[in-house]
Amino acid sequence: MTYELAEAQLRRRGVSLESIASIVYQLQLPYHPGLKEEECLTSVKSVLSKREVQYTLFTGIALDELAEKGQLPEPLQAILEADEPLYGVDETMALGITSLFGMIGLTSLGYLDKVKPGIIGILNDQTTNIHVFLDDLVAGIAAAASARIAHNNESAKEYL
Repeated sequence: MTYELAEAQLRRRGVSLESIASIVYQLQLPYHPGLKEEECLTSVKSVLSKREVQYTLFTGIALDELAEKGQLPEPLQAILEADEPLYGVDETMALGITSLFGMIGLTSLGYLDKVKPGIIGILNDQTTNIHVFLDDLVAGIAAAASARIAHNNESAKEYL
């Protein structure tokens, strides 16, 4: 039941699992030339099926939504409204997701946080909603799904 809630909350906030899978595909294709986007979607679903990931996602989305409504106590409200660069709690939560799949997930998260491809950049740049947490959590899910593929891919083991 919580998997369905997590997917529904992502979709409600403008994030499809396919958009996350597209990022995973871009990350892993250089190391896995025969990779199919369907495999990436399966990996995203597998990561999202973990209860720790769901709970982290629920928490981050709730904080983003409360900030949008101006319902957080100060100074937290002002910090989230400004998306203060030194805040870091959003990245810390995303690290919790990537830690499920080892160091490769951590390095991928750093890359995604810097480059902000696809839906991550769209969320980050959107000015009508607050996505302080969601952009990083989506990056964490993509990084973890990418790491999962890398760990399961025999031909990519030489790159690990």
